[in-house]
This record gives sequence, C-alpha cells and structure tokens, in this order.
Amino acid sequence: MFSDNKKGRDYGSTTDFSRNQNKISEGTKIVGDVISEGGFRIEGTIEGTFKTTGKVVVGTSGFIKGTLECSDADFEGKFSGTLNVSNTLSLKPTAHIEGEVTVGKLAVEPGANFNASCSMKGNVKSLSKPSEQKSSQPQTTQGQGKSA
Repeated sequence: MFSDNKKGRDYGSTTDFSRNQNKISEGTKIVGDVISEGGFRIEGTIEGTFKTTGKVVVGTSGFIKGTLECSDADFEGKFSGTLNVSNTLSLKPTAHIEGEVTVGKLAVEPGANFNASCSMKGNVKSLSKPSEQKSSQPQTTQGQGKSA
C-alpha cells in the first residue's frame, strides 16, 4: 500500500535548464552583463552583454542593445548590436534588427526590418553544378593537327 517505489516520480533537477524560463517584464531595464543557461522571454530592455545557452524570445515591447549570444531567438521587438545565434533566428513582422548578425539559419517574415550585415555558419553549398565548375576553368590543349 505505501511502498518506497519512487521510480515514476520526477522531482525536477537542478541541472535541467531546458525547462527554466526567465522573464524580463515590460518596464524593467537591465544594464550590464547577463549570463544564464535557461531560456528568456524579454518584454523589457537589456543594455550590455547577454549570453545564454537557451532560447531567447523578444516580445513586441522588448529591446536589446549590445551583444546577444544564444542557441535560438525569436524577435518581435528590437535589437541593436552584435547578434550571434548558433541555430535559428526567426524575425516576426514587428521585428527591427540593426547591427552585425551571425546565424545558423535565418527566417524572416514579411514586414520585419532587417538592417544588418549577416553571415551564416555551417557548410556553404555551391550554386553551380560540379560539371559547370570544371568547364569554367580554362583548358589548354596541345596537339599536332594538320591544317588544310
């Protein structure tokens, strides 16, 4: 009736950061460095360096000025500075991004303002076919032909 079998119970883990969601509410301003291993929802303002291994969601009233490094990011608000997203950066129609951006993948919805220099990480695929690359190289032929 009252056994010590506690296998099925999950009491949470202090090292499981994937479930942690931090929120910076509208009207809150943080100036300085933020380092975390959890995800963030930002409706307020952050000025400085912001690093997390989690996902960052910037709401319509959210604004980040400075440096942001994260795994994934969804923007509805504003960003100005250096943005480094290791996986996917998604820009919603109300997003406004300025600065230097480095991403794994980029998704931009119509209406988003993206005024930044952008570089993508990963393998770069060639746009031309391999046979076209060979034929575009100058070929020199030497032979002993007879002229008529």
